[in-house]
Amino acid sequence: MKMLVTGATGKLGTKIVETLLKTVPANQLAVSVRNPEKAEGFRVQGVEVRQGDFDRPDTLDSAFAGIDRLLIISADGDNETRIRQHTDAVAAAERAGVKFIAYTSIGNASESTMFLAPPHIAAEEAILKTGIPYSFLRNNWYLENEISSIQGVLEGAPWVTSAGSGKVGWALQQDYAEAAAAVLSGTGHENTIYELSGKPMTQEEFASALGKVLGKEVPVQQVDDAVYADIMKGAGVPEFLLPFLVDIQKGIRAGALEIESHDFEKLIGRPATPISKALPLIVKEISQIK
Repeated sequence: MKMLVTGATGKLGTKIVETLLKTVPANQLAVSVRNPEKAEGFRVQGVEVRQGDFDRPDTLDSAFAGIDRLLIISADGDNETRIRQHTDAVAAAERAGVKFIAYTSIGNASESTMFLAPPHIAAEEAILKTGIPYSFLRNNWYLENEISSIQGVLEGAPWVTSAGSGKVGWALQQDYAEAAAAVLSGTGHENTIYELSGKPMTQEEFASALGKVLGKEVPVQQVDDAVYADIMKGAGVPEFLLPFLVDIQKGIRAGALEIESHDFEKLIGRPATPISKALPLIVKEISQIK
């Protein structure tokens, strides 16, 4: 049986492949990457490295050839680009005769009001149309997404948000990686949907947990979307990213990420790492960035 992970040199993809290598023989693993040179570390461990570019669908036919079980990691970019990339990847998987497709989606994708949802909805629908057995890994929110905000707190800034009382199911990328590895290499996951979420928390609860880790009070500054955008701009966020950040806050405020689920336990035998244990890992990561 041959398994392949797309986007394997990204942060999540790297963690997934590293997790798989703990239990799966390297000769059963392949990765599809835009730049094979960046995957040299996997190649020397015996993983087959294939060139596959979501912007060049012709490269995906050879990348997916002979693959039994495929994990498509959602791409980066604007929604229109991602919809095209995801549907092209699914079409290539169907042409290649892939027997199982796992896909990293977004929480509650089919009902989500998040502006990020359309590319995931398109991918899920494309996979369903193929008739190929599937598993949708509906990831809530990566704790790593908050690194820049946590850096601001470390430098004395408050926790700024326009998310109101909306809750988020933060979890470490490593937790999501272990869940994805379990699905790709395991059995009994055909035609499943897993809502992968940490314990939903408000911004105030998150800031309180961060304060305990840092040993200081972290004040929360609840503002409206316009003020939030102004503060982010003042903090150095590029102007073209501001609507993106505001839309995330809107989605959280509307409850799009407030998802109660025990699917982590089903896949990795434990809940997501508690925020009290996860945050010190992020703070340590930040200290190593400096």
